[in-house]
Amino acid sequence: MASQALLLDIEGMKCGGCVSAVEKRLRSQPGVTQASVNLLSRSAWVELEAPASVAGVLESLAALGFPSQPRDPEDQLQRLREQRNELSWWSRWRQLITALLLLLVSSGGHLSNSGLLADMRLHALVATVALAGPGRPILRKGWQGMRQGVPGMDSLVGLGVGSAYITSLVALIWPGVGWSCFFNEPVMLLGFVLLGRFIEDRARRRTGAALEALAQLQPETALLLLGDGSTRSVRVGGLRPGDQLRVLPGDRLPVDVQVAAGVSAVDESSLTGEPLPRDVSEGDELAAGSLNLQAPLDLTVLRPGSESALARVIALVEQAQARKAPIQAMADRWAGRFTWIVLAIALLTFAFWWLWGAALFPQVLSGMAHGHHQSLGSGAETPFALALQLAIAVLVVACPCALGLATPTAISVATGRAARLGLLFRGGDVLETAASVRTVLFDKTGTLTRGRPLLEEQLVLAAGLDQERLLKLAASLEQHTRHPLAWALLQAAETRGLQLLDCQASTTYAGDGVEGELSELHQRCRLGRLGWLEQGAVVIPPEASHWSEEQERSGATVLALAHGQELLGLLAVRDALRPDAKEALQELTHQGLNLGVLSGDREGPVRQLGLALGLSEQQLAWGLRPEDKLQRLQGVEAPVAMVGDGLNDAPALAAADLGIAVGTGTQIAQDSADLVVLGDRLEAVPKALALARQAQAKVRQNLFWAFGYNLVVLPLAAGLLLPRFGVLLPPPLAALLMALSSITVVCNALLLRLPE
Repeated sequence: MASQALLLDIEGMKCGGCVSAVEKRLRSQPGVTQASVNLLSRSAWVELEAPASVAGVLESLAALGFPSQPRDPEDQLQRLREQRNELSWWSRWRQLITALLLLLVSSGGHLSNSGLLADMRLHALVATVALAGPGRPILRKGWQGMRQGVPGMDSLVGLGVGSAYITSLVALIWPGVGWSCFFNEPVMLLGFVLLGRFIEDRARRRTGAALEALAQLQPETALLLLGDGSTRSVRVGGLRPGDQLRVLPGDRLPVDVQVAAGVSAVDESSLTGEPLPRDVSEGDELAAGSLNLQAPLDLTVLRPGSESALARVIALVEQAQARKAPIQAMADRWAGRFTWIVLAIALLTFAFWWLWGAALFPQVLSGMAHGHHQSLGSGAETPFALALQLAIAVLVVACPCALGLATPTAISVATGRAARLGLLFRGGDVLETAASVRTVLFDKTGTLTRGRPLLEEQLVLAAGLDQERLLKLAASLEQHTRHPLAWALLQAAETRGLQLLDCQASTTYAGDGVEGELSELHQRCRLGRLGWLEQGAVVIPPEASHWSEEQERSGATVLALAHGQELLGLLAVRDALRPDAKEALQELTHQGLNLGVLSGDREGPVRQLGLALGLSEQQLAWGLRPEDKLQRLQGVEAPVAMVGDGLNDAPALAAADLGIAVGTGTQIAQDSADLVVLGDRLEAVPKALALARQAQAKVRQNLFWAFGYNLVVLPLAAGLLLPRFGVLLPPPLAALLMALSSITVVCNALLLRLPE
């Protein structure tokens, strides 16, 4: 049964508890096979099967207090491009202005001992307005979570603020209870909470800067080429396959296109990381976002903007950020339980200080009169007042938000910045696997080599003949064939500007060579295996046999050209090594990884490749079928990464712990891979693995901070140091620490640096 993948934008998530609640609700829906929620991007990746309905999922989340809507893939580029501009000035700065006003008012109340500002009725009015205004969404959301049985950070803040307000209101109305008034505390707490959320939201936006920068590569308009040769500016969203465009020097390509006319150089570094421009001419395909450098190009639209290579890259990165690493799932499970743990600690704190604490430590009680403004936990006259105030402090200081943000922030920054280098991780789980890889295995053809043969050497045997003439004759014979070896000769002839001869009566002999009549020669010519020519009575001198054997031992394929019964010369064609292959393997060796080559090619070329790369015989395997490669994967140190590009690599890429496909490979290889390297760059593989290890280090640092913060501040807020040292954590400071804990994990993730 076919499954449907759905990406939801979810409102109202504030902490890891919210993430846990949303995931539980999604997974409880009929037909939902997988659900992964991302706190950082406020999104969920959901896979559905019948009888699941999108409307039913949305209704269920709305009932839980988390309104959501499906993300439309058609407008994802437009959505990202406008993400920074869609908010008004007031929407951007409202939280900060409100927070500063609340902090200013509460500070004035703390500093005033007489006059109007010292009147408790004024403080009560200000606190009422603060809770009914900026505090109302927090209280409503917190109550909704409690009612649904999924309390989160808003529930803790709401309980703390609401308890402080109600306690102060009771003390104001019924002075005989002996409690102190601390109306300014809920106002200050709200101020610090909103200030923290403002700073956190600003930092979160920076984690998505890489994706927004990718979206900015696509221009909003394009020049549509009309039938009379004139152009008209149109919106990119209206372009369809077959439309004709003109792109001027300095402009970026709006969609995936094919060059219809013109010659220019194109910068593709923003997508592939390749620093050198690419020369393009008629027939070349180009990806959206590429920069035209030299001359105007007339183009034919291949795909609309929503299906372009740029859109697919962004979709892959967004999917990667939604897929969780195992360590993140663990953190979210703890965050889901954390709120209940904090509620239990607050209840135990209240019970201890009310029933036993004040009797055991009478010095913690103060004889300060009620009615004046006090701070939570200070100036308590009765055990009940002290217990209530410390329980509120516990509720306020706890922060499940940092637990929920610890992993997705690091993953979001890593995958976004990797995409700018042309490295596409398919999920947080892939990043975690990449960080632990111990063995990297490579396919040979198309991965360590260029995947297309090139003419490397020639041996001229006939008198009066030079290398250019030999190549011209050989390429002329091959001009009507489609064999890869023919491409190598034709490409070499084109590079040298050679004019080919007319070839008549061309005949191809499978596995042997080609035969035909060339316009300037009187006898038929043959090009192919030396043994085939020898069978046709062509005389083979010892020099030719010796040269051919040497070339074949080094991994080359030798083509022999004969005119009649005379051998004119030999041409050696070889699948050339990628220029960065040796450097990439050396870097992987320096990283302490085990290396190997799994190839279906012959022994000679594989051995020659190993010699060029400095690999021992034990690291090489040749003559392997796809099923043989699968067996080899089982015999190496895990976790193992497989790097490949071809159809026969797809099973090994899927079976490896980490499948890596180079971007020039087949579509099936890329679909089977966990990590796709765009562009023709093997040196990106060690960079990707190094980036994954750095990202995992950030995850561990963030989790250490998130857990450590709560382990330290919760006992302080519960009054652990109050009897002996008189140390108390004031709730305003607790609220500030709560905000800083979340800000810290986001900022730490932003410190992630790309490998050099």
